[in-house]
Amino acid sequence: MPSNRRKFLRNITLGAGGMVSGLPTFASVLTDESDRSLLKDIRPSTGSFNMSGYAAPKMEKVRIGIIGLGMRGPGAVERMSFIEGVEIKALCDQYPDRVDKAQEILTKKGLPKATAYSGSKEAWKELCNRPDIDLVYITTPWKLHTPIAVYAMQHGKHAASEVPAAQTIDECWQLVETSEKTKKHCVMLENCCYDFFELLTLNMARNGMFGELVHAEGAYLHDLRSLNFNKNGYAEMWRLKENASRNGNLYPTHGLGPIAQCLNINRGDQMDYLVSMSSNDFIMGAMAKEKAATDSFYNEFKNKQFRGDMNTTVIKTVKGKTLMVQHDVSTPRPYSRIHLISGTKGMANKWPEPQRISFGEDWIKEEEYKALEDKFTLPIVKHIGAIAKNVGGHGGMDFIMDWRLIDNLRNGLPVDQDVYDAALWSSVAPLSEQSVANRSRSMDVPDFTKGAWKTNKPVNLTLDGGGNTEIRKVPEEGTKQLKIN
Repeated sequence: MPSNRRKFLRNITLGAGGMVSGLPTFASVLTDESDRSLLKDIRPSTGSFNMSGYAAPKMEKVRIGIIGLGMRGPGAVERMSFIEGVEIKALCDQYPDRVDKAQEILTKKGLPKATAYSGSKEAWKELCNRPDIDLVYITTPWKLHTPIAVYAMQHGKHAASEVPAAQTIDECWQLVETSEKTKKHCVMLENCCYDFFELLTLNMARNGMFGELVHAEGAYLHDLRSLNFNKNGYAEMWRLKENASRNGNLYPTHGLGPIAQCLNINRGDQMDYLVSMSSNDFIMGAMAKEKAATDSFYNEFKNKQFRGDMNTTVIKTVKGKTLMVQHDVSTPRPYSRIHLISGTKGMANKWPEPQRISFGEDWIKEEEYKALEDKFTLPIVKHIGAIAKNVGGHGGMDFIMDWRLIDNLRNGLPVDQDVYDAALWSSVAPLSEQSVANRSRSMDVPDFTKGAWKTNKPVNLTLDGGGNTEIRKVPEEGTKQLKIN
């Protein structure tokens, strides 16, 4: 990325957060012709390589290095150990004991030990430098997702990152430009796109069952107070620090990803602008003060300005559709991702449970729902769904996600979530922060496809050319379904 563009973007981000009067749009900071000339750099020319629909050369084996073995990493090791055609070559975490525990997962299954990398915050670079790794799987704290993914692609690896893939607009562009330059996939591991009802409603939407989609809603409503304030939870309290330093929709992609796919965002439509509003913080700051009163460990948080308890972000698309995405990790309420899509002929809604479908003023009956499920369940679910439920990982969707990624790479097929999805869905977080900081003024959403969304094809979730990746022996009993962390 040109240095003048990076400096310009950083100035925009810093300036937008500090100005009292507020900015109407992202481009409104361009106050003179020299600034406006940088628009070409912010949204590069259409001559770059288009990664949407790109199929990398097929590979018989997918050799993986997994970085980050705290909350999400061990589950990834477990799931990948069931997939034939996968070799877990390397495991990395700054804490050696975490690597040792992950090694036990492999040895208990009779698989070879992986090479261990630990003891340093930059041990991951040694892993990425290895020539015998095809895919770097990133499950670290958020701030490391983009640096590791970019470095991995620059060193000849595909990158798969936990969510969000980036935290700033600058980082979003780094991912896009590096993927296009290296022709390496950059996949954000948005597991909620592979949940069963989300896949069902996606296929129904594709087949016109809801008519023209008009509006969609997603969310991350999950009371994480006990986890975020837990000394033995996230390493170095990194997730609590995120909540104590930023105000916006910090974690949008679990709710946003599935509805963006239903609306064919990046593939027929595009986000145009958004507005975002946060409530005040009524809970986390008080909780930090309360804990600090009896435990000095929490002193660094007692005077922090925590993010608002509820953030609501509304997005308008180029074709006039709307999306609402909410974020709340502090109020005591049932877990929900909402997942609502509404069209001219009907709608679907998952939360609160049970999941429901309507083609009028009433929900359809159970037998009608079953008939739709039989007709519109996707081939990937019929092929791997039952096994996925037994392997586990949030009810099976984590395993479907991992299996699908490996199967596509082994068969030389395009990935379901490309770098433009990773950048766009992640960009909602920093854009929401800028909007909140400026009295909910509208913010232009960058077009990371540079216009290619007009001709990009929708994600192909069939098994055409794939589906041949086998599964090693799986448990006979399914694992407990967990909430999404």
